[in-house]
Amino acid sequence: MNREPNAAASAGGLRLATCGALVAMGAWIGFAGAAIAATATGTFQSQIQIVAECNVTATNTLNFASSGLLDSNVDTTAVFTVQCTDTTTYSVGLDDGTTTGGSITTRLMTDGSATVSYQMFSDSGRTTNWGETVGSDTVAGTGNGSTQNYTIYGRVPVQTTPAPATYTDTVTITVTY
Repeated sequence: MNREPNAAASAGGLRLATCGALVAMGAWIGFAGAAIAATATGTFQSQIQIVAECNVTATNTLNFASSGLLDSNVDTTAVFTVQCTDTTTYSVGLDDGTTTGGSITTRLMTDGSATVSYQMFSDSGRTTNWGETVGSDTVAGTGNGSTQNYTIYGRVPVQTTPAPATYTDTVTITVTY
């Protein structure tokens, strides 16, 4: 019996072998692809501790401008800002200034030895003196995380007018929290 390889059978076998190799290769690629697409996860914590803090910014001057005779009250205002962390309670005080002889109720602006007295209030009616004793003559507030404006209501009361000059004083704002 003479058996010659059948060309069709050989081609079919080749096709079957090629398909088998491709299937095996595809399975390996699929396995390798699955390994590349695998993930692992973990967690970590982020943290910040916010502590109570306040800042005060005074950018303008309690400027009574120019005046001649001090025979009537001279009123003006100045605004400053306080920024405290949310829910932080605080008190804002104003000291008696740097001029010797001044007090919380009667501050003094000076030019040399001459002085002009003035007052600072926390209300527009200029009846509540603004001082520095917490719980007595300071202004209380609660922080909201943003800046909050405060207005100083200043007054130069009627007094004997000194010589023409520019009179100044420096007042410190203190925020107690």
